[in-house]
Amino acid sequence: MTGTILFTIACLVALGLLFSVVLYFVAQKFKVEEDPRIGIVESIMPGANCGGCGHAGCHAFAESVVKAPSMEGFFCPVGGNATMSKVAQALGRAVEEKEPMVAVVRCHGTFDNRERTNHYDGYASCKVMAALYTGDTGCKYGCLGKGDCVDACNFDAIHIDQRRGIAEVDESKCVACGACAKACPKGVIELRPKGFKGRRVYVSCINKDKGAVTRKACAVGCIGCGKCVKECQFDAIHVENNVAYIDFTKCKMCRKCFDACPTKAIWAVNFPPRPAAPAVSPAPAPAPAVEKPAEAPKSE
Repeated sequence: MTGTILFTIACLVALGLLFSVVLYFVAQKFKVEEDPRIGIVESIMPGANCGGCGHAGCHAFAESVVKAPSMEGFFCPVGGNATMSKVAQALGRAVEEKEPMVAVVRCHGTFDNRERTNHYDGYASCKVMAALYTGDTGCKYGCLGKGDCVDACNFDAIHIDQRRGIAEVDESKCVACGACAKACPKGVIELRPKGFKGRRVYVSCINKDKGAVTRKACAVGCIGCGKCVKECQFDAIHVENNVAYIDFTKCKMCRKCFDACPTKAIWAVNFPPRPAAPAVSPAPAPAPAVEKPAEAPKSE
């Protein structure tokens, strides 16, 4: 009995060794040599594997950029221009700097601005909620506030303000990977240029209903009145499907549209307060007229 067991074990060991040798030679014969530059580029990448670059991860990005003839169309939002400059240097190529981007929540339908008409008591997911019905307010386009964007963000850059009921972005942490925008079933999150000193102007609404319907649903919704379009001298604002949109490639951030918007749906972020208008001193009152005393008659 013992001899049978030992013989079985010896056979298994021999087979294992034989298969190992066969696999080794097969691997050597059919192995694909990887470009060593791929490993160099991957070591430069931040290793977040967030997919914000449009690839499955940092290795896939490194493999694609090494095989590509140029750096055009490649950008790592986490590493930014500094990382792309190092990648270009490692590959001996040139790369253009890109303007930093940031996620923007284009909805300000807080509890104060949007009246709740329903109470959702199901699974806390925007995707599930959106699949069941339009939402718990009169606006079917706004932020649902259940946090799908929060779960999608790997950088702790977006949270749901429970007191106000909408998503808010921490721009100091946002890397513009776009994960939150992809996760939002309503499409209220957009990537826009961060702007000089973090300043940017945008319409914080995507409601496509007519003005009266929008105004009834949300106090700060865009009603498509077009006053902002008339004020803009740079053709940067257009109203389409009853909602205004600011083209950030044309906007000069003069903020005339911000002043013209009757519902305050346009936001101007991180601008310093405007200087107060100088007080106009009242004009001095005219001096009272002094009557000249009548001249005494001359004596003859």
